[in-house]
Amino acid sequence: MGKWLNKWLLLLTAIVLTGSLYAVPTEAAGNQYNPVVERVLSVDIEEATIFELQHALQSGKLTSEELVQFYLERIEAYDDTINSIITVDEDVLEEARQLDQERKAGIVRGSLHGIPVILKDNYDTYDMPTTAGSLSLENSIPLDDAYQTKRLREEGAIILGKANLHEFAFGFQTISSLGGQTYNPYDVTRYPGGSSGGTAAAVAANFVTVGLGTDTGGSIRIPSSFNNLVGIRPTIGLASRDGIIPLALTQDVGGPIARTVEDAAVVLDAIAGYDPADPTTENSIGNVPKTYTHYLKKNGLKKARIGVVRELFGNDPQVNAAMDQAIADMENLGAKVVEVSIPNLNQILSYPSLSGYEFKFQLNEYLASLGPDAPVRTLSDIIESGKYHPSLESGLKARDERESLEDDERYQEIITTRPKLAQESLMATFNEHDLDAIFYPTSSALPAKVGGGQGAGSANRLSPYSGFPAISVPAGFSAEGLPIGLELLGKEFDEPTLIKLAYAYQEGTKHRKAPELE
Repeated sequence: MGKWLNKWLLLLTAIVLTGSLYAVPTEAAGNQYNPVVERVLSVDIEEATIFELQHALQSGKLTSEELVQFYLERIEAYDDTINSIITVDEDVLEEARQLDQERKAGIVRGSLHGIPVILKDNYDTYDMPTTAGSLSLENSIPLDDAYQTKRLREEGAIILGKANLHEFAFGFQTISSLGGQTYNPYDVTRYPGGSSGGTAAAVAANFVTVGLGTDTGGSIRIPSSFNNLVGIRPTIGLASRDGIIPLALTQDVGGPIARTVEDAAVVLDAIAGYDPADPTTENSIGNVPKTYTHYLKKNGLKKARIGVVRELFGNDPQVNAAMDQAIADMENLGAKVVEVSIPNLNQILSYPSLSGYEFKFQLNEYLASLGPDAPVRTLSDIIESGKYHPSLESGLKARDERESLEDDERYQEIITTRPKLAQESLMATFNEHDLDAIFYPTSSALPAKVGGGQGAGSANRLSPYSGFPAISVPAGFSAEGLPIGLELLGKEFDEPTLIKLAYAYQEGTKHRKAPELE
């Protein structure tokens, strides 16, 4: 019995310290050992894709309980430094055990069965608080799940917990009154990007398999760039926003943040589609393929035409050098890369984000949906409570002073002219040069030191202002080891092409590297 216990302890130690499950040799008198040892084979959990983990789970070489335990151990070991997680579901191990039992009984709910997912803490969950990172919503438990949360559960995903964000998704630094400052796992003196910086830091640090973020101006793509990840901002109308705390619904979307294009595609399969509670998703009908994973083609750049917009490059020589190398790599992988100009680009980018207009009214509607037990009922209540990060004060008060959107001539002019101008100008560029995608740096700046300002350029506005989809993909590192990302912008509902191009680039360059945590 002592020999068996020692071997089992060695196995558990290996899981915790390395993330690897390995075969434990049996002995001639093996009948005295628990047969569970026989099934354990080499599975490197850290950096494993959803496909790889599902193979291990389905073959019995790994359980979801072991997978969750591994992530919990990493969070315990490293998140005191990174500070990416706000909440861990207290029942997550029991949920994993239940999903393991279902699998043993031959029931597999979907492609995410038993896979742990982290949600940005502005996605509603019926069993955990949804806070937007604000102390004013610290104990706010919604009446039901967000649509995307519900779809993940239906696919068998385990909602491990909720990640920190820039409070109410206001900025790129990822700091909140409830969650504090999140740090970049590649350099903990730097910002992780935002506003989905907690999700990105957690996925990059292998605290979870994959995550969901939201993007109003750049909040999926910028943290993906800063954390050496893949982030997809879907076409507006592809995936429901119901149950996501809004910043500006004219621009808001939710989407995957992942270590690989294939993981992002699997998650996009789960969350895309029509939801009557979000009327914009009616446009997705007929525009969702059977599976986005069909477009994971290693030769996907062959004969592709990519348009590079030099006006969207910034002044950082390391970022620009990475973009030039990416262009060369794409050409070597079979693409034709041409330099293009977007008509009316300066005018498009001069428009403001609509978060300054819509936030108050849409937040108040969300708070009303929480029912009689909502901790606050209006933005005015939040301001009066004082339970928010001090850096938000002027922004919250300015938004609260707006009395109407219908009577605001500037707002009405923006929502009428901005999308039309952006869409027509981009389509003119696509059509003139017969392009598959438009290319530029995700962020023209590197992750900044915590305490300073964080820039990112203005390229991130093209996708939300047009409603067209975009994907950020790792493109290398600076001399200091800071991640750099490139962005590909596609035509409306043309996520399949973006996934094909991004996957071919990923497989041809292999820029993803895990951070070295201490």
